Amino acid sequence: MKNIHPTIWPTNPAEAIALQKTLADQVVIAPLNHPVKIVAAVDLAHIGPPRRPEKQVAGVVVYDLETRTVIERRSLISPVTFPYIPGLLSFREAPAAIEVIQKIKSRVDVFLMDGQGLAHPRKFGIACHIGVLIDRPTLGCAKSRLVGEPARELPAKKGQWVDLLFKNEPVGALLRTRDNVKPLYISAGHRITLSESIDIVLRACDRYRLPEPARMAHNYVTEISKSMINSR
Repeated sequence: MKNIHPTIWPTNPAEAIALQKTLADQVVIAPLNHPVKIVAAVDLAHIGPPRRPEKQVAGVVVYDLETRTVIERRSLISPVTFPYIPGLLSFREAPAAIEVIQKIKSRVDVFLMDGQGLAHPRKFGIACHIGVLIDRPTLGCAKSRLVGEPARELPAKKGQWVDLLFKNEPVGALLRTRDNVKPLYISAGHRITLSESIDIVLRACDRYRLPEPARMAHNYVTEISKSMINSR
């Protein structure tokens, strides 16, 4: 992937919120123009106190949905320069995530982010932010809800989903990826639709709640962070 030169990252919450509002206008929600075979899942793990970690491990796993195999893995260690503030996750994690994305050598159809897309107070979660900056299809796949309420009760069977509504507008979906297991929160990030995002997540799910590439990316950065802590 070519080098990406994002906007200078803000250093305080007021600047960050203002930038989110500006960049949110650049989000494109539109159907994909190609079939999806290769998905890159990005995740981060932090090293240090939970609220004030010193460093973070960014990792990406490039995964072939058809052969169910890993094509490529990349990682890096980066300092944490922005505090943990709900709704501003991208300003803590996106710089490292974009840097590790730039290390990928393979062709990627869609990027899967551990976080929100449109399901965000300003409709600009980390999947939207990274999608706009790299101008590639991205979707958000989160384990917990940031905003909104389900439109109705979610059935217990795998593959069922309901709209996630925020201010009476659909911003994402609650998706059941296993029978009788807590749902995931799926939202479009950039250059993709919600229905396509749901389809990709379901295609990527196997025996676990998380899509397989996302689960692998989580385990990957967790292993690296644990090895760093143990080596101190």
